[in-house]
Amino acid sequence: MEINYDFNFDRTFIIAEIGVNHNGDVDLAKKMIKSASECGVDAVKFQTFNSNDLVSKNAKKAKYQEESNDDENQLEMLKKLELSEDDFKELKDFALDEGVLFLSSPFDKKSVDLLESIDVPVYKLGSGEFNNFDLIEYVEMCNKPLILSCGMSTFDEIKETYDFIKNKDKLILLHCITGYPTSFSEANLNFIKTLQDNFNVVIGFSDHSPGIELPIAAVALGSKVIEKHFTIDKSLPGPDHKASLNPDEFKAMVSSIRNVELAIGDGVRRLSENELAIKEVARKSIIVKTNIKKGEVLTEDNLTIKRPGNGIEPKFINKVLGRRVNKDLEADSILSFDDLT
Repeated sequence: MEINYDFNFDRTFIIAEIGVNHNGDVDLAKKMIKSASECGVDAVKFQTFNSNDLVSKNAKKAKYQEESNDDENQLEMLKKLELSEDDFKELKDFALDEGVLFLSSPFDKKSVDLLESIDVPVYKLGSGEFNNFDLIEYVEMCNKPLILSCGMSTFDEIKETYDFIKNKDKLILLHCITGYPTSFSEANLNFIKTLQDNFNVVIGFSDHSPGIELPIAAVALGSKVIEKHFTIDKSLPGPDHKASLNPDEFKAMVSSIRNVELAIGDGVRRLSENELAIKEVARKSIIVKTNIKKGEVLTEDNLTIKRPGNGIEPKFINKVLGRRVNKDLEADSILSFDDLT
């Protein structure tokens, strides 16, 4: 199955970040792809690396990784999470059959070559590679869209990397707070607006907060890409499961994002069919308060303002007062300009 995605961002591009939640098991990875597809995502994303090229034997684990693993070091942990070239090819084909794009984040040039060999349509570099200009330049040579997370970067560092990148027409920057989990108080969603105001590229949001609120809010702020960790079971062993959404949560997030997209609109004020139908009922008109004889003068004593709203609008009351009527009018009838001399 071939999926053509032109990245015009008519709607939010939603990525289920499976990452290393497959725990090195291709069958588990397939279950996650299928489940993510059923949630309505546009893409699933993995991570492509060679452990020996990625970390030294003395590299420590992050605090959140220590909480979800035994006494192994980071290298030992990552070795269990590697996938082979054949695995990636198999998973990419499986994802296409499930109707979603297959993406993966490379951590080195060999991984880029691997992903090029299976023709991934987009590259995503994580926050840890934000200052890795050598790798960024190598990815740019593939001439494909590049999604780049800005976690752990100052504004000046973001500008420096932005200025370095040549193919800005293919660049997507993601606001990201690298914390597992990210607290609501540190999420700083308004930085999405800062990125929009300062960089002439598509802006999105890579989220590590609990729940689904922040991605939905990010879309309301104009984010065109949402990336969120995904698992089929938060109790599975591995470093990222606890900070991931399960299928029910992810499906609710996708549905909410699509609803928000419909609600955002284009900023032009128009009366909807619902409003037009209710307008006549909820608005008011100038109403005859008492029986009025032909030739009688209209005053505040014989007029009132009540519903419905299909007569003379209340704002015209001063154009009515002091005029005479050209026929008898019954109390509680709707006044019309045709009734006036």
